[in-house]
Amino acid sequence: MQRSFLDYLTVTLKGMAMGAADVVPGVSGGTIAFISGIYEELISTISGVKLSLFSIWKEEGFRAMWKELNGNFILALFCGILISLFSLMRLANYLLENHPVLIWSFFFGLVLASIWFVAKQIPKWNFKIILALIIGAVVAYYIVSLPPLSTNSGYLFLFLAGAIAVCAMILPGISGAFILVLLGAYKSITEAAHDFDIQTLAIVGCGAIFGLLTFSRVLKWLFVHYSSITLAVLTGFIAGSLNKIWPWKEVLESAVYGDKEVVLREASVLPWNFNGDPQTMNSVLLMLAGFFLIIILEMLANNKPDSANAAD
Repeated sequence: MQRSFLDYLTVTLKGMAMGAADVVPGVSGGTIAFISGIYEELISTISGVKLSLFSIWKEEGFRAMWKELNGNFILALFCGILISLFSLMRLANYLLENHPVLIWSFFFGLVLASIWFVAKQIPKWNFKIILALIIGAVVAYYIVSLPPLSTNSGYLFLFLAGAIAVCAMILPGISGAFILVLLGAYKSITEAAHDFDIQTLAIVGCGAIFGLLTFSRVLKWLFVHYSSITLAVLTGFIAGSLNKIWPWKEVLESAVYGDKEVVLREASVLPWNFNGDPQTMNSVLLMLAGFFLIIILEMLANNKPDSANAAD
């Protein structure tokens, strides 16, 4: 697929949107990748990272290897993610701390629309597809309702935690940061980042790379052989995660890790039962804004000329 500079700039902007989602606990960058239309290419590209690329480099040169890797896509996407992580993290933390109901309302509308967006890509619905969707929703709802485990700082555990969390990050609907909290690894990893504990971070990073390369191959295989069922399960994951990002929450248990407070257990409540200002009107408007943002993006994507994505 031949892309222009503007196309790669668009990929970078999508990467920025993924990075912005990943800094919000409970929102998955995988959801953003799905609704922005790059999810399957992302999974296919990551699963294509293998040792044979070095043989291509040796025999045909770096340019051939880079093309086989889809390197321009990966570079543009990860540049966007890094830009977002370093530039938007402070803003996201500020908004979540000072205007949580409004921010969660916007994301709720956005994720709600993404359920429709993903589901409409399934060409034909039948009993198996509906059952797969229900199973996905139940599993996701169960995961986001689990109580967190006690903190563990063993190196093997942190390796596995990194592998599991990065799998969650590329699954629509499930937040990698939330998985780290559930596993009891969030405190150890955030403290390692704060203290520049390179050894611990390297172990987590190796686990993340292992999980990413392994799980992406599984997802690619599922998309090739069971596309509709896989889409149905992912739709269910997104639907089941809605409880996690419901704007009106009652905090049942929290903990402070360093200078950051992390909610361990919470319960969804109706706006009129919310302990504070529910900001109902503004929240509904932001839900609608998030919902129609996805609709508008899809309309723009459908109107994009086919020539922009012409093959080599």
